[in-house]
Amino acid sequence: MNFDPSAFVADPELVLALDRRSTPVPCADGQILFHQGDAPTGVYILNSGEVTLTMTSPKGETVMNVKAPAGSLLGLPGLIGNQPYTLTATAAKNAQCRFVPRAEFTSLMQSDPTLSLKILQVLAAEVRSARRAIANL
Repeated sequence: MNFDPSAFVADPELVLALDRRSTPVPCADGQILFHQGDAPTGVYILNSGEVTLTMTSPKGETVMNVKAPAGSLLGLPGLIGNQPYTLTATAAKNAQCRFVPRAEFTSLMQSDPTLSLKILQVLAAEVRSARRAIANL
């Protein structure tokens, strides 16, 4: 599936605001940040390097494999929808990530409507990219 990796990239102002409420996460090459099907506990920010995002079908086939670039927010749909993560995120190429727990994320979104709109823009970009990828199958 040809998914546009820039769909995960957030506005720098949003990344900075989330960074302030985050903690660093170990990101050795091959480190799993979260698995497809895990309950969401927060959102990850990719500050530099790359993270590989994969999705597997119920039959175990890889249906999506994309390298998320720096500035990406990872796990956002699961966190917002309070549903399991739909992708597996694996650190690669000198990834430096931070983690924003659900409570911190929710507090920030409730306190700043401008940032909430920026979150919606990232979600909309992910939906658009997924629809384009499906249309090109």
